Amino acid sequence: MAFRGTFDYSLDAKNRLTVPAKFRTALAEGVVLAKGVDPCIEVWTEKDFESRMSAALEGSNPLSADARRISAFFSANSQDADLDSAGRVGVPAFLAEHASLDKEVVVIGAGECLQVWDRRAWAAFNANLAAEIGEITERLGNPG
Repeated sequence: MAFRGTFDYSLDAKNRLTVPAKFRTALAEGVVLAKGVDPCIEVWTEKDFESRMSAALEGSNPLSADARRISAFFSANSQDADLDSAGRVGVPAFLAEHASLDKEVVVIGAGECLQVWDRRAWAAFNANLAAEIGEITERLGNPG
C-alpha cells in the first residue's frame, strides 16, 4: 500500500496517536515505530521495515563499521507496537523526544510508510522542501 496524504491529529493525554482510518487495515497486524533520519517518527508495517533495512544494507559487508552502525541505529531506535481497538498506537517517550512532538502533530504519507511530525516542524520542513524540490529532482536526474 502506498501511504499518501496529510492529516492533522493531536496526541492524547496518554501519548497515543490515532492512525488515519484509511490506513488502519494495512497496519492492523502491527507496526514498527522508528526514528526517522529527519526529525520525525516513521510508522512501518513489519514486513516493509525489514525490506527497507535489507535494501539499505544490500551489497555491504555486514561486518563493516557503517553497516553495523546503521543496523544498530535503526534496530535500537525502533519498537514493535499494535493498534488498539480505537486505531491508536502509543508513542514511546524516546521517539516523541526525537521528533520534538508536542500535542499537535501531523501524520504524512511518505510512500512506503507514514511519518509523524510536530505540526510546526512539518510546516517549516515542507516549506523548505517545496522551495528545494526543483533542485532535488534535477540532482536525481532522469530515471528513464
